[in-house]
Amino acid sequence: MEHRELLKNKQRIIIKIGTALITHTDGKINLIRLEKFARVIAGLRNEGREIILVTSGAVGSGIGILDMENEPVDIIEKQALASVGQAALLRMYETFFKEYNQIIGQVLLTRDGIDHPVRKNNAKNAIEKLLAMGVTPVINENDVVSTEEIEFGDNDMLSAMVAELVSAGLLIILTTTNGVYTDNPKTNSDAKQVPKVMKAGNDLKDVVTEGKSEMGSGGMRSKIDAAELCRQKNIDVVIADGTDANVIYEILNGSEHGTHFVSRSTDLKSD
Repeated sequence: MEHRELLKNKQRIIIKIGTALITHTDGKINLIRLEKFARVIAGLRNEGREIILVTSGAVGSGIGILDMENEPVDIIEKQALASVGQAALLRMYETFFKEYNQIIGQVLLTRDGIDHPVRKNNAKNAIEKLLAMGVTPVINENDVVSTEEIEFGDNDMLSAMVAELVSAGLLIILTTTNGVYTDNPKTNSDAKQVPKVMKAGNDLKDVVTEGKSEMGSGGMRSKIDAAELCRQKNIDVVIADGTDANVIYEILNGSEHGTHFVSRSTDLKSD
């Protein structure tokens, strides 16, 4: 069986949505796209799948709400903007999910909440209980209290650590680029997509990973690092273009979208 075909059977799925997908370039929340993500995720929940959403966009939303022209330059300003943006972002998620009879629960995490054994177990239990209650967990880094010592760095790594925490079968990282390319396809027409990664040392040796989105904190390097962490923990990862929320359905139907980081367990099942 092909590796992509095996993704059809994944039941517990982490979906990570990047800042550039849910906010406009000025930081205003992209309401149309947010509504579509809510609709697709609600549909997957109705199929019986367990979905955990990891969302970026709190700081970006704060920039838009306060009509700031520049990104924050220090941690205190970033924390203040996250406080404003997080409230607005969750309010919009709640509004759109409610349209599809879905309840969401907010989970804010910091790095020490994953690294500390007791806090890690508490976080895991809370997420598991939300899923058991039919609630969709919406997870973000707790930027308001995060410091350099306890931050994840970006939500790509957060999504990977959550996937490991709850033993997910698949992590879908959605961005504005259709997976991993040898170079930035927006500036280099000769850039080639990497459809599948079995061994990072071989399959990604020609990949250039510099650059990040205008509002986001991560880039392709952080997505590859997150994907590799999951792949080594027997969790499949697909990095794909999420400008159309329906791509989630297509990935789960075995379509060749984005870059598939094949876990060892999936590779063995395909033999």
